[in-house]
Amino acid sequence: MATSDGFPASFYGEPGVLGMLSNGISAFLVLLQNFNSARTGITPVGVENILAGVHLILIGGICQLVAGLLSFRKYDHLSGTAFIGYAALWSSYGATRIYFGALSETQTTAFLPYQMINNASFPTNMTGRSCLNATSDAACLVFLSLKESAIAGLVPYILLSFLLAFCSATVNYIMPFVFGAITATLIFEAVGLVGGSWALVVSGVLELLILTFAIYGSAALLVKGLTQRLVLKGFGTPLFNVLLLGTANSASAQSIGQEKKKNTKYAEPMALGFFCDTVAPFIFAFYNFGYMKSFGLGAAWVSIITVAQLFSSYYAHLRQDCYHTTKFGLHATYWLIMAWDEFLVSTVIVEDSKVVSARDSMVGNWFFVVAGLVLFVGSLNMDVLELIHNMLFVLLTVSTIPQIPRQAYYIFFGVACSLFTAASLYGTFSRLINTIAEKSLIPVGPQPVSTDQLKKVLKCCSSKLGDQEALPQTDKASDALFYLSNGVAALSAIHGSGSSTNPAFLHLTVPWVLISGAIIQIYISRLQVTGGGRFGSVISSIYVAVWATWTWFRFAGNLLQLSTGAAYGFTAGVIAFLVINAFLVLIAAYRNLVLLFLTTIMEVALVCFLLSTMRRLPYELEIAMLALLSIISVYGALASLVNCIFSQRLLPMGPALLKERVMQDSSPELPCPVANSRLTSGLLKIAGLLEEGGVCGIPTDTVYALAASCKNPQAIEKIYNIKERPAEKPICICISSVEQLVATKPPFSPLLWEFMRNVYPGGISCIVSKGDWLFRLGVGAAYDRVGTKDTIMIRVPDHTVTAHLCNITGPLAITSANPSGEPDSTHHSMIINRLGHKIQGVLCDGDSNELVGSTVVNCLKIDEGIITILREGCVPAVKIHQIFDRVKSSMV
Repeated sequence: MATSDGFPASFYGEPGVLGMLSNGISAFLVLLQNFNSARTGITPVGVENILAGVHLILIGGICQLVAGLLSFRKYDHLSGTAFIGYAALWSSYGATRIYFGALSETQTTAFLPYQMINNASFPTNMTGRSCLNATSDAACLVFLSLKESAIAGLVPYILLSFLLAFCSATVNYIMPFVFGAITATLIFEAVGLVGGSWALVVSGVLELLILTFAIYGSAALLVKGLTQRLVLKGFGTPLFNVLLLGTANSASAQSIGQEKKKNTKYAEPMALGFFCDTVAPFIFAFYNFGYMKSFGLGAAWVSIITVAQLFSSYYAHLRQDCYHTTKFGLHATYWLIMAWDEFLVSTVIVEDSKVVSARDSMVGNWFFVVAGLVLFVGSLNMDVLELIHNMLFVLLTVSTIPQIPRQAYYIFFGVACSLFTAASLYGTFSRLINTIAEKSLIPVGPQPVSTDQLKKVLKCCSSKLGDQEALPQTDKASDALFYLSNGVAALSAIHGSGSSTNPAFLHLTVPWVLISGAIIQIYISRLQVTGGGRFGSVISSIYVAVWATWTWFRFAGNLLQLSTGAAYGFTAGVIAFLVINAFLVLIAAYRNLVLLFLTTIMEVALVCFLLSTMRRLPYELEIAMLALLSIISVYGALASLVNCIFSQRLLPMGPALLKERVMQDSSPELPCPVANSRLTSGLLKIAGLLEEGGVCGIPTDTVYALAASCKNPQAIEKIYNIKERPAEKPICICISSVEQLVATKPPFSPLLWEFMRNVYPGGISCIVSKGDWLFRLGVGAAYDRVGTKDTIMIRVPDHTVTAHLCNITGPLAITSANPSGEPDSTHHSMIINRLGHKIQGVLCDGDSNELVGSTVVNCLKIDEGIITILREGCVPAVKIHQIFDRVKSSMV
């Protein structure tokens, strides 16, 4: 569907419509139950609660999650953070409703901890309405525990929702009312859980306001998206200017060497990561200080918020920000493991002495302490806030070391969680305001250590002293997280070695090995698929299966007392793993020595696993191999993180024993011909392939692009098939200079000409009206295959190689060189690995100048004094508007 000016409506998508409607409908669902409870005096139970919970998860959770993900892709910091955060809130509240509905008298003991069932602490008069009509004291205690857990989850969302309401007031004046009403609603929902029908009535009224504001806001956004005009008020004008909050701090980390990370079409995920780091520790603090009797429902709330934190890690990965990819991924792993570890301790029926013994012997916690120190080193050149946050995370990990005496364990952990919550809350506010303003208005502190000083220190600790060694393309932003997840799994697996006589050991080992080694590593595999490396996610994907099988055999195998024949079934599977891992060792030889050592040690660990299935394992050998695997993982994580942050090999990973041949034209291993951009013969070779109707990967001033000659319309059709690109998305044309346009005499206004001369050559794409001038430009038969019916997007890259190529071939139809929906290609090897088997050639030019594509500017209404930024890329929207304002002033 096209708008009135002919440009695809997909560029005008407004995910805020879906996000606000999801909030409104979710509030309406809770409203119905609240009014019913206030009228009848009976809290709904059973099927009614379960259905309400399911609807909250589907509408408030999943639908709003989609809105948040789309907002991140629209470079909308506030909406992305708010919608994903609220998706976690409504999903958690939906899980609470399901818990309430699923409980019955016969199920009660399954939710009670062993200690509660076997003591005399039950209230003597706690039945009836005040306890959700429970028919036994045991059931009553469970319901009270669930209420306490729900309150513990609601309180941090109240604080965060207030921050979101305040921050949104700097953007428009509809979202503050929506988020403010949600804040007030959560307060009275928490009061209603304690008791009192009046709170439910007030909450219902506020939820009605949420629905009203959400409907109006959705309508305003929908009309704005369809008409590209602010027909209904509420968006475009903030309640107050964000700049009133402070003076920009010129010494911020973002202005000291972090500029390139901002050149991205994805919103910054740091605020969302801090948001999640506020909710999870608050719930733990609530539990550790004794306000929650069981961690059953708390585990559900923490698990849901960790999913949101993985999305913050994912968008950091799309921004090629290895530090935040690793940080938020590690934090999500930590919270998820601790949640289910505490769940097992508080609910599994085992002897107290065995639980204490099992926890005291745990060693997996120590890996998180070391991992926290790795992050601390990685943040030394960031800002003071990051450094303090990482220091508190180290304190947090130290507080959960089970060797701490039981009397002090929970108090220490609770205090550490409280401090970490406070720092994360401030981090959420500062990151959100600073990203909205694109200035450091809320102080986060200067760099603790300058980049140059830190490089010198790291190089002194390294055996490689040359600072000119670029980071190989085989290294990925997710490598550090890969090493960390395997390290946690390996060190935790030591706990399960030889512990078949104690079920408590097996119960407590499961979350540590399964979550880090399998569940989180599935996420890492997804990250490595998009990295463009030759071997993708092969190693991490196989290790998902290895750790999952290890957990199943050690836990379920001992629990179910498998027969000898069943155990031999595992033997056959481990033999297969041994063979596969031998190939992984070969793959690691193409990468570096650290990965080679890790896969080799894993081969020995798998031999130990094989012996254990045959009941012939010397456990001391397995413990030694697992410990060695953890040590290698620690160094691999530190080196990968530091090297990726600085894009240089500061800490040695060792050379690749087997070398890949990438630049040799005659190499039969390459899936397509390649040419060197520094050679005239290479340029002529690619030009010839384009003239013959081929599709080639070429460098530009931003990221790599797929190009086809406008003289060959069928080649443009190939681009759609190669990328699996939706047909409604147009392809732009690339020319060498503005003077080429001048020669064709298009009917452009003086203002448009002057604007183009000020922004070209450069990393923007201008949308203008089509006309016969395109034939004079040389588009020819490709007229109907580029742009839309009435408009065309023009690129004039600030890149010598691309300009020379266009002079040889004439106008080129270009689009980003990546499979549709995946990150842009920032090195020629990424094109070769991902699309080489589909295209006819690649012009190799090394690393791209930017991390993302051009900024798209709609110039169709420029004569009315209006330009629209349809996609923010490497050139910030603020800079383009400044140029346009200067041009308009000069024309007047």
